[in-house]
Amino acid sequence: MPFTVRALLFAPLALLLACGSGERDPVADAKFANEQRIGREDITKRQERDADFMVEAATGSRLGAELGQLAQRRASSPALRAWATQLSRDATALGGALHAVAEQKSLTLPEGLSADQQDVISQLTSQSGAEFDRRLLEAARDYLDDARDEFDDMADDAYDGDIRAVAAKYAPVLKKHYEQADELHDQLKP
Repeated sequence: MPFTVRALLFAPLALLLACGSGERDPVADAKFANEQRIGREDITKRQERDADFMVEAATGSRLGAELGQLAQRRASSPALRAWATQLSRDATALGGALHAVAEQKSLTLPEGLSADQQDVISQLTSQSGAEFDRRLLEAARDYLDDARDEFDDMADDAYDGDIRAVAAKYAPVLKKHYEQADELHDQLKP
């Protein structure tokens, strides 16, 4: 595709990124960088899906780590604090594994949370006590529910073997965390 046509196609996305609250969305930036690379190379749809998975998984792992750290500092339930320690540890390890694969594959990953994820963290910081515990577990369950499904799918369907291996390794970990969060949520119901 000639440069001028490509520039015209990506210009609206660049304008959207520049508008808004003045802050850039690291997830959109990473997806945009990967789309530019994909546009320059002969990449299949399955490889595009791999790249999108990596971006979403990386920002999700960052959210998991942040939720875990926040719960360690502010949770009123000792059981939630204990669970959050392991969640944070595993999410950080997952993030490291994703970054290692991304570097090997020349993929761009976000350096921060998405705007929606930042809103979740901001809303949680205004909560305390049992309400904080309940809302944090809801946010964690939402993240983990989506992540475990996506990791299960990519463990089977990823085009790239290294990405498939990371998804296969962490799918059971995410499932375990989801089940534990679900149990904690039931225990902490008012």
